[in-house]
Amino acid sequence: MKLTRILLLASLLLGTAAIGQAAHHQEDGFKPLFNGKNLDGWHIVGGTGSFKAEDDMIVGYGENVKGNTFLRTDRTYTDFDFRFSYKRIHGNSGVMFRALQRPGDNGRVYGYQCEHGNKPERAWSGGIYDEARRKWLQPHSTDPRGQAAFTQQGQQIINHEQWNDVRILCEGNVTKIWFNGELRAHFVDTDPEHNTLEGFFGLQVHSGDKSLVSWKNLRIKELE
Repeated sequence: MKLTRILLLASLLLGTAAIGQAAHHQEDGFKPLFNGKNLDGWHIVGGTGSFKAEDDMIVGYGENVKGNTFLRTDRTYTDFDFRFSYKRIHGNSGVMFRALQRPGDNGRVYGYQCEHGNKPERAWSGGIYDEARRKWLQPHSTDPRGQAAFTQQGQQIINHEQWNDVRILCEGNVTKIWFNGELRAHFVDTDPEHNTLEGFFGLQVHSGDKSLVSWKNLRIKELE
């Protein structure tokens, strides 16, 4: 009888774990943005960095990388709830969203980016940077008090060289970013010249001596 109870308890625990994992990958209305096997639906633009699909992850890497390099989605998106996890080991990085590309065969990528910073003392990961355009939007480059508060929060929630969970919600001109479960950024773009309502996603390998960053569980729910 005791052995039966032990086996029953073990079965219940394994079942609960399996249900939890399934719920993570089958969130209502979400679809994977990466098939876990190859880079179909994506293509590389920009510099000399590299990307590969490996163990259900997208890995960005490179040494002596010339120019910021992006693995971008083939298609564009408007309003969405986008979620993923990332781990940055070497170099600066980020995820572009509603991004654009200047004309030409290998035009410069620009627009909104969720920062994956490489400076623990600054701790601005989860902030919004306007790549090749207006630079820092949140925290804003002219707001030292806001920068200090942003750093203080970041130092408490960022897992450096470990996995971090990110959620980016875009509706109209409003962007919200959650980082490891905490609201990190809330930005309303009131600039009619630069407010961007549609664009692609792009994973960044930043220019520099060495880069290594991984992303997994990329999933999206498009909003009507």
